[in-house]
Amino acid sequence: MEETNEHLKREVGAMGLSANLVNIMIGAGIFALPAIVAAGLGSSSIFAYLFCGLLITLVMLCFAEIGSKVTSSGGAYTYIETSFGPYFGFLTVVLFVLSATSADAAVANALVDIIGTMFPVFKSNTLRILFFIILFGILGYINVRGIKEGMLVVKTITIIKLIPLLLLVIFSWGEVSLDHLSINSISSIEDIGKISLILFFAFQGAESGLSISGEVKDPTKNIPKAIFISVVGVLILYILIQTVSLGVLGASLATNKENPLSFVADQVFGPIGFTIMTIGAAISMLGNLSSEILSIPRILFRASKDNVLPLSPLSKVHDRFSTPYIAIIAYATSGFLLASFGGFQQMAIISSASILLVYLGVTLSVIKQRRKKAKPTSKEFRIPGGYLVPILSVIIIVWLLSNLERQEFIGFGVYLVILTFIYLLKDKIWKKIKNSQ
Repeated sequence: MEETNEHLKREVGAMGLSANLVNIMIGAGIFALPAIVAAGLGSSSIFAYLFCGLLITLVMLCFAEIGSKVTSSGGAYTYIETSFGPYFGFLTVVLFVLSATSADAAVANALVDIIGTMFPVFKSNTLRILFFIILFGILGYINVRGIKEGMLVVKTITIIKLIPLLLLVIFSWGEVSLDHLSINSISSIEDIGKISLILFFAFQGAESGLSISGEVKDPTKNIPKAIFISVVGVLILYILIQTVSLGVLGASLATNKENPLSFVADQVFGPIGFTIMTIGAAISMLGNLSSEILSIPRILFRASKDNVLPLSPLSKVHDRFSTPYIAIIAYATSGFLLASFGGFQQMAIISSASILLVYLGVTLSVIKQRRKKAKPTSKEFRIPGGYLVPILSVIIIVWLLSNLERQEFIGFGVYLVILTFIYLLKDKIWKKIKNSQ
């Protein structure tokens, strides 16, 4: 079995990586966002999906190119750190991990809330915390045991979560009213931009799944293939889900914001459909968490090895299981703590902006790497069209970020200044430690 210079085994194929990407992208968002998008854009909501699909396709093409050149673990962090140095690597890893951890905490709370609608006993705070301990403990343990075990869980849950969504799409067409789908007016660019900033949550995640690139077989071939399969598949599925949801419920879709797909299933299949879709939503959220706990610790692991995060235990690899077990345990523990404290909705916009900035860094990394190395090797993937795709990606990301409110811009700017201060302080402390040795 081929090992990387990080002592991690390359055991993940194209379909395994595709499953990981799909599993993270199809999380909690698609089970709630159809109603939110319909409330903002009505029957023209399809344009927001196409816009987000275009952006994620352009960005993932950039990921595919840079991922075929930089094949060690860490995903977006490694691409940016390799291209622009440790300061930008530090910003990337902190923004990335903080965003992912808070998102995981929110998903965990949403998961226990859904279970609580069927079993009210889970509304107890004590039982919620116990549930979080078991949830993050089991997922952490599985991933410490090995990448194969973690991927088995990811593949299994990916299949299970897709079944109710595919059944809903297939069997809802008989209940679809074409009148509900007719577009009487097209929303303004500003409205599409604002809704797209929210909808983009449903498309995020592929960048997290690529964090296991150091354990992918033949990465120069399998990473681009997995990205193409997952992004195209998810985009088509999302458009179909929005179409049937709007076609079945019409204007009432916008009023069912808590669990819209379950109401669509209730309309098509009756009460049993509501129950099945609710269970499917819970499984989807569980799958999202399993992929996050599989993927994000690899970023901590890589950043520790690079001394960007001066926490050397995070770079330890288990002697028996060949996994970054300290990073996995640390991440799972952080997820449990944040989930237990709750109240992370206020971080949603910061999380979204953080991911978009990470995407911006990756697209700029493609340009930087091309300038450093004009001719790719025969195994490296290169986006056709010269610099068109990365430049378009930069323009769209900047435009999407421009939809943030003024207060959010100021708050996010302060956040980056604080991170810069921490980096400078960390760097000085790290140099003193080095000099004293």
